Amino acid sequence: MEQNNHLYILWTNADVLTSDKMVMMYSTNAKLYKWWDEVTVIIWGATAKLAAEDEQIRTRIQLAQQAGVKFSACKACADQLGTTEQLLEQGIEVMYWGEGLTEILKNGDKMLTI
Repeated sequence: MEQNNHLYILWTNADVLTSDKMVMMYSTNAKLYKWWDEVTVIIWGATAKLAAEDEQIRTRIQLAQQAGVKFSACKACADQLGTTEQLLEQGIEVMYWGEGLTEILKNGDKMLTI
């Protein structure tokens, strides 16, 4: 039986320390040390603004991406916060996440919510 080795991190907490010391640190190390085959960070809510505008977090996102972490932002949130273009420029996917999140939850996939 093949194990699902994909971790989703639903990142909604825009606190810089939490973002840096949990979301970025864990997602990056999870890929570097092969704890998970795939790691996807879902940027939702206020984190769309933090990811687009905070230089420290932007740098950490870039390092995580280089390690193989995928970032995807909620389009509705990014549009409402005026950050869609900035996120796209960082190589972050921007899409509507409502149905996808529902599917992850219904399938019982592995997800951390921060």
